[in-house]
Amino acid sequence: MKGAGCVGRGLHPFLSCGQETCQLRAAPARLQCPRTTEKRPHMKAVGYKKPLPINDPESLLDIEIPTPQASRRDLLVEVKAVSVNPVDVKVRRSAGPDQDGYKVLGWDAAGIVRQAGPECSLFKAGDEVYYAGSILRTGTNAEFHVVDERIVGQKPKALSFAHAAALPLTTITAWELLFDRFGVKRGADGNGDSMLIIGGAGGVGSMLTQLARKLTGLHVIATASRPETRQWCLDLGAHEVIDHARPMAEQLKAVGPAEVKYIASLTATDQHYPGVIDVLAPQGKFGLIDDPPSLDARPLKRKAASLVWEFMFTRPLFETPDMIEQHRLLNEVAELIDAGVLRTTFAESFGRIDASNLKKAHQLIESHKSRGKVVLEGF
Repeated sequence: MKGAGCVGRGLHPFLSCGQETCQLRAAPARLQCPRTTEKRPHMKAVGYKKPLPINDPESLLDIEIPTPQASRRDLLVEVKAVSVNPVDVKVRRSAGPDQDGYKVLGWDAAGIVRQAGPECSLFKAGDEVYYAGSILRTGTNAEFHVVDERIVGQKPKALSFAHAAALPLTTITAWELLFDRFGVKRGADGNGDSMLIIGGAGGVGSMLTQLARKLTGLHVIATASRPETRQWCLDLGAHEVIDHARPMAEQLKAVGPAEVKYIASLTATDQHYPGVIDVLAPQGKFGLIDDPPSLDARPLKRKAASLVWEFMFTRPLFETPDMIEQHRLLNEVAELIDAGVLRTTFAESFGRIDASNLKKAHQLIESHKSRGKVVLEGF
């Protein structure tokens, strides 16, 4: 049927009519095959109907949902790999389903752009990308996903989709905490200042350690409680590693600085907070990313210390004027990875993207014994 085909060669079968006589082959890559929705209106995904414990048979389900379409500045991405973060677990425990009756989780993704909305200018069909998505939208645990191009980066050329999928959410969180919230300057001169990273072997800690060591002059001290996680932190560039299961003040004195200017609390802030006050330097900065039941800022007053929160979803959540900074930082990180300056935090593959494997990933996150990032690949 002449003229009813796809927009060009090399697209996924779902987005290609297969007609060699297609008159749209020379059309702009952001156009879509008019037969797409006729060929496949639904896609595979993993979701749930109501919040349940991960050991419940219906906590995560293999489902089919309508395939999304790209509009405005959205990209339609064929998802090749995803990784699992603590936010997946938090949302699964508390959030109800979306309007279609299911909640689909997942934020980290790496894949291929299959369609670009009419207002897109940063990407085109066929581009390989990685990103962390928006908490307001359906998740990445699906064959296809729509995402605003302003929070998407070009995938590092040196990495596979699986190794790239390990990076976006934790990279953005670490970057924003270090440079935007703490205001640390890039360069070799760290003014003799130190940073303590509580939870150094986790996903964010793994990236924060690298960024601080490679891009700043800070003295980097990470915390880890097991031999394998301790070695992980050292391999990523930490100058020293101390045990967060033991009082930190004496350990810090033993390795050098009794007080540190920057403290990044990435896990169990409610447990570590009293000790943090003791080791934070006067006029220092304390930053956190987790959700303690309560946090009394008054103990920070005596030291005139700053309290900062980092939430990497803030920019897409409010569509802030600087939302495109996430696109820029992901592109810069991709260049640094391709140059060998930074490395992926991929730690383990759990196989295909399906309910069974995602349950195993959630269980590992809930155990608080994960190291680096867990990734799933393909449907």
